Amino acid sequence: MGKLLKFLPMEPRQTDSLRVVFILTFLLTTGLSENDQDLKFCGTWRHSMNHLSLNVNLSQGCQNVSVMANESSLSIEGQITSHCQRSDVIHLNEFGLNSEEESNFCVYWEPLLDQFKLQLRGRNLTLCWPASLGASCCTYLSDGPTEPEAPYGIINGTVRTDVISAKTRRAYKFIGMRVTCKELCEEAKNNHAQVSMNAGRNAQDPCAQSFQVEMKEDFQGINFTSPVTKGASEEPSATVHLPPALKQAAKGTSKAICTFFKNNFPFQEDQKEVWILNDVVEITVENEVITDLPEPIRIDFHHEPIPMNHSRKCVSWDTRKDPLQINWLVDGCETQQKAETHTECLCNHLTYFSVLVQLEPRPVRHLLALTVITSLGCLVSVISCVMLIIILCKKRRFKEPSLPIHLGLATSLALLNLLFFFTGIIANLVKESVCIWVGAGLHYALLSSFSWMGIEIFHTFWLVYMVFSPLPKDIGKLWCLFGFGLPALPVLILVLVGDIYGVREIIPSDDIANPYLMCWMKMNNEAMLAHYVTNITVLVILVSSGLVMLFLVYRKIQSRDEWKQNRVVFLSIWGLSCLFGTTWALNFLDFGPLSDLVPFLFCILNSFQGFLLVLRFFMLERMRKQTDGSSSNSSGSTRQQMLPTQEKS
Repeated sequence: MGKLLKFLPMEPRQTDSLRVVFILTFLLTTGLSENDQDLKFCGTWRHSMNHLSLNVNLSQGCQNVSVMANESSLSIEGQITSHCQRSDVIHLNEFGLNSEEESNFCVYWEPLLDQFKLQLRGRNLTLCWPASLGASCCTYLSDGPTEPEAPYGIINGTVRTDVISAKTRRAYKFIGMRVTCKELCEEAKNNHAQVSMNAGRNAQDPCAQSFQVEMKEDFQGINFTSPVTKGASEEPSATVHLPPALKQAAKGTSKAICTFFKNNFPFQEDQKEVWILNDVVEITVENEVITDLPEPIRIDFHHEPIPMNHSRKCVSWDTRKDPLQINWLVDGCETQQKAETHTECLCNHLTYFSVLVQLEPRPVRHLLALTVITSLGCLVSVISCVMLIIILCKKRRFKEPSLPIHLGLATSLALLNLLFFFTGIIANLVKESVCIWVGAGLHYALLSSFSWMGIEIFHTFWLVYMVFSPLPKDIGKLWCLFGFGLPALPVLILVLVGDIYGVREIIPSDDIANPYLMCWMKMNNEAMLAHYVTNITVLVILVSSGLVMLFLVYRKIQSRDEWKQNRVVFLSIWGLSCLFGTTWALNFLDFGPLSDLVPFLFCILNSFQGFLLVLRFFMLERMRKQTDGSSSNSSGSTRQQMLPTQEKS
């Protein structure tokens, strides 16, 4: 009976039904494998907490690629690339993987760019760098034979959103198919154009376009133009000019290759505050490394308008210096902003080039005016603090407990304003190694000033509320230890950590191509963390306690007769605000409609802080002389001169 059914003709409807069943059966038996052009394989690596490593062994061809894992290593190997060939062992101790027993990862393969990437614990590692379009591409990867289950390996393996296996497997093998890259590129263009048309946007060329020229003895330079145009003007999005000096720098008769990448996704950094333009250009000379060209390469990028609050810089990524992580640097490139839609880059070496758009921090408005005000205020404050130090030293014969406090505050403010006055000059004239120590000194002076302001707050509280419990006579040494010694500890730790202090760029909104340089904390993640932990945390504590102390002092002495005089009230609140550091609270109000006014108030009040204290000192001294009729009765108490109270213990 079975043999008879085998030869019986079938109805068309039955044939269609069986065909559908066959297709469904095929999809189920292949484990929901992906047959897209590129590959995105993700999973969780279950490992031990010992020394871990990444083993990479990639070679040219199109057979298969395997992702394997055991208790101590994650391995990626196979024949899949067109240009790239890599064999390396990378230690993963710096990734912090030994703190847990599981680590999430994703593997990305882009055949058109011949690029292999690994994302491990949120860190992007480039195993094969983007390259120009080759002759053949390895694509349409499908899941190969199933590996047995193991205690260590890869769990929850997925291709895009499809789960291949929830079990712990030692390896996943993907088998590739070799196709012509031009055919694959045309298919990618059609698919991309369809997606862009449905989204209502212009299609971008997903394939890298490469041009080459043989530099002969009579080479006089050449221009390469991107085949992709910008907007309705049909202007090339990027143009490259190779100078005659490139032939002189090359050792032999070599080919210069220029590749235009329109898709910037493979070149994006992990940082959210920066963004690379769509256009990326790679310039190479066959089998040679070219650096320090006497005549720079000129690259013109034509792009969409960049907002004024976003700065831009020409950058390059040297894959020899950073073989794993994408790291765009400004070294060797000069930025010329021709217009808001045109940026020209002049670079003296060959590698990948693009324009880096800085989203944060925002450029500073009125930077020139603020710099002039701050410099003038710092200079006046230094002179004023020196005068106050001399006056307070002459009064040390009165042996008041408050004298070391006022003297320490004046000294720290003098050092802070002096370093801040010269920091811009030093950053432009000396080497960065000197700027590191100047930045550390400026940070120390700032923390020391905050410490002495905190001591002023505590001492004022003690005078007003603890009048029956006098402070020890030798407490001045303790004040000096707290005001001068304690701030040195975090600064010393940050110096030992390294890469915290150095040249800091302040971007002006009216001329973002010419930033103001100063010696301070850098803009990397480590320096920003140190800034928030040390400066912002201390400032929040200082300002909040200063405001509370200002309110308590006001409640305590508001009923006194001398407070009936308006100028006494004004000078008292004004002076105590400077002593207690409450003027630094303006730092937290720089937003919204106050963003233009607050920086000016902040610079005026804090840069002139030393001058304001000396001014208040002399004005109160004069008022007391007029009231008492005798200078001897009013000049003997620094406590009376620096505080708005004349109460005795």
